[in-house]
Amino acid sequence: MSDAPSADTYALRVLTLLAREAPAAEIEAVLDEARAGADHPERLRRAEQATRLGLTVQTLFDRRQRREADLAALVDTARDLSYPHDLDSLLRVIIRQARRLLGFDLAYISLLDESDGSWRIRNSEGETTALGIGLPVEPGYGFGDALTTRNAAFWTSDYLRDGRIRHSDHIDAVVRAEGQRAILAVPLHRGGAPFGALYGSDRTVRHFTPNEVGLMRTLADLAAVAIDKSRVLEQVRADVNDLEDDSYRAQLSLTRMRGLVDTQNRLLGLVLGGSDLAAVTGAAGHALDGTLVVRDPSGRTLTATGEIPGLDDPALAEAVLDAHARRVAVVLDNGVWIIPLDAGGEDLGALIVRPAGQLTPEDEQLLQSVAQAVTITLLLQRSAVVAEGPVRDELLEDLLADPPSRSRRQLSDRADRLGIDLGASHVLVVARPEPGEQGRAAVWASSHAHRTNGLKCVRSGCVVLLLPGADAAEAARRVSAELSPLLGHPVSVAGAGPGRGAADAGRLYREALRILDALTLLRGKGATVVGSDLGFLGLLLSDDHDVDGFIRSVIGPVLAYDGERATELAKTLQAYFDADRSPTYAAEVLHVHPNTVSRRLERITELLGPDWQKPQQALEVQLALKLQRTRQVLEARRSHRPRIRD
Repeated sequence: MSDAPSADTYALRVLTLLAREAPAAEIEAVLDEARAGADHPERLRRAEQATRLGLTVQTLFDRRQRREADLAALVDTARDLSYPHDLDSLLRVIIRQARRLLGFDLAYISLLDESDGSWRIRNSEGETTALGIGLPVEPGYGFGDALTTRNAAFWTSDYLRDGRIRHSDHIDAVVRAEGQRAILAVPLHRGGAPFGALYGSDRTVRHFTPNEVGLMRTLADLAAVAIDKSRVLEQVRADVNDLEDDSYRAQLSLTRMRGLVDTQNRLLGLVLGGSDLAAVTGAAGHALDGTLVVRDPSGRTLTATGEIPGLDDPALAEAVLDAHARRVAVVLDNGVWIIPLDAGGEDLGALIVRPAGQLTPEDEQLLQSVAQAVTITLLLQRSAVVAEGPVRDELLEDLLADPPSRSRRQLSDRADRLGIDLGASHVLVVARPEPGEQGRAAVWASSHAHRTNGLKCVRSGCVVLLLPGADAAEAARRVSAELSPLLGHPVSVAGAGPGRGAADAGRLYREALRILDALTLLRGKGATVVGSDLGFLGLLLSDDHDVDGFIRSVIGPVLAYDGERATELAKTLQAYFDADRSPTYAAEVLHVHPNTVSRRLERITELLGPDWQKPQQALEVQLALKLQRTRQVLEARRSHRPRIRD
């Protein structure tokens, strides 16, 4: 009986190796042993059969394990894809998982651009060049037809040598630069329509198995769902952001509307509380964060919260007319707004606004409210002027009466009740309009007196204004500057003052009338003057005969220079006139060289100006010198007068 193992023994050994998950080499070693020791053909055949079956079972086990590993990897991939990602991050996760699952050297994704219908490589991993990102995938070339038309997977073991593929130069150039050979591509589809493709590639020849293709397809299906979810999530996020923006804008608008209502109530409170135009515009300027200027129909500024350049530009005047003609606000190129002030078709002027920045719709509504508040304030002020006008006019009439019709105490009490301090410094201005213009001039004067807290009346065809202040010349110029444009021609205006108390009003009025009459006789119609403008004539017309003031105004710089430097310019000046303006004869009188006189005359010219030798000014200089000499003589006599003892 033979000692060789039986066929059942070989089968048992193969089963044992399978149970131990031994490698295929050990199973094949069993067959080698059987061939070496078998002496019976049937026994050898059965040993070979057992070995083949064992290797088949082992292959099935390996395939199942690989499939289980692939399924586990897919589960992990699905878990990774379920996390919230933005689109680019999600695409990187997908191509990374493709490389891990199938061992690709390179993986990338192309997506359809729905805006223009083109296909482009969107993301990649494992590349060695930067040629792939953004590469257009032309329909009909490469894997295009299989992916986009048939919605089917496509693979090749060697791309550049595959005759089934319709090659494109720029695609082939990228494939060649990356060294790609085997490529597997599967479509990403939504509802049966492809919107992208997932690619895996090796740099060596590779024959893809059906399992690998199926795994790639399963990954592509998961990726398509994840991409759709990512896009939906991005859209939801965008919608949420839009809702947040809308909510923020709504809250901002609500806050602005509340601020608008509060500002409107504050302006209304100021108007109803009797605040003046300056207070109303000041509050409005603060609310609008801008500069406001209110102008009357003649273009004169009534009040302003600051400076706005270009107010005297003719283009602005045209814009004001345009705003009134259209009855709407006008915006200039420099951002300045012009809002017409209109009451029942009556032009009350214009509101000019220069905002600090761009106005919001709420700011524009506030601007209209400000214009309404200013219009109401102007109407209320005008009503107050009309109602209070006769009382104020009567007070000034009584102040100018000669002799006074009331005691000074009564006049002061009446002025106090009207809010006028007669004890403060004031000036008097008289304007003489042409016949037929007194009515318009009187209406304007009432408004001017109200704005400046002064008094106004009409006497002998002249408009008389008693105004607070100490500069009669400035007050007269201001009256002329406002009244002349209103009447359309220069108006003769005279000023006098300053004065204090009820008694000075009549004196200043008489002095201003004399100046105005002198102006008419001198053919100075339409001019604006005060006593100092008429030189020695003004000295004669003045009630107080201010000799010192006249001397100072004419030769004051020369006297000051002599006093500071102990020079004799005034003496030289007197000798020069006494010598009939001859420097040589004056030098003889002064016992100095003629050059010395010439140098002194040059110094006098520097002090008095180049026109001091012209006839009119020379006459005033001589008169001032004589008055100065007379005053010195009188003072000298007063100092030598003998004292009288009691």
